[in-house]
Amino acid sequence: MTSAIDPRYQLPRDWPTTEAEATAVQERLRGSVRTEGGAVPAPGGGAGAVVGVDVAYDDERGVVAAAAVALDARTLAVVGETTAVGRITFPYVPGLLAFREIPAVLDALGALDRLGHRPDVVVCDGYGLAHPRRFGLASHLGVLTGLPTIGVAKNPFTFRHDPPGPRRGDWTPLLDGDEEVGRALRTRDGVKPVFVSVGHRVTLDDACAYTLHLARDYRQPETTRRADALCRRALADTRQDSD
Repeated sequence: MTSAIDPRYQLPRDWPTTEAEATAVQERLRGSVRTEGGAVPAPGGGAGAVVGVDVAYDDERGVVAAAAVALDARTLAVVGETTAVGRITFPYVPGLLAFREIPAVLDALGALDRLGHRPDVVVCDGYGLAHPRRFGLASHLGVLTGLPTIGVAKNPFTFRHDPPGPRRGDWTPLLDGDEEVGRALRTRDGVKPVFVSVGHRVTLDDACAYTLHLARDYRQPETTRRADALCRRALADTRQDSD
């Protein structure tokens, strides 16, 4: 175990500060996304860690809190968790949320790495290829770190889909015109679907299989549920500290 910061978790020095700069970065990097299989072990098939990341904001105070939670890939037991709190440095712009979230997420992932928890796959509460420029948070994080990433969102953003069947595992394509950019996936019988897309170094089939494995008790993957609760607690703690 080492205390040094792994370069993959360091923010690029030319991190954008304007909408035009951020859009240009997405256009430049989106060709780096890889959708081939074989980079991740089968869901629940053996040892390893699957990590969930999520972010909470206090816009009034300009504070962002990120959480990274590592689960045993087979049992889904929590094996490590970290948080990172910082200043919001990018405005809210639909389609550019990665530029608000990634700085704190990288800090949380770096801290988790220093505890000895290196992800086999990272699950983001957001989009990957299901993004107008095919470069949402999950894809951006994957390209920056080189880690396999999956995007699992609560809503379909701007894309259309038919309702999937009523049973767990039923799905329909999430479409931009005729292009499949993700899937509407039913994770619980009779409960509204989640929206899964490739982030980086996974196939869409593998992304859906992982999502079902991680969402065995609830609509949302356990990674997202744990990370969401943790970053909210971290944000609440900053309010108490400032009182």
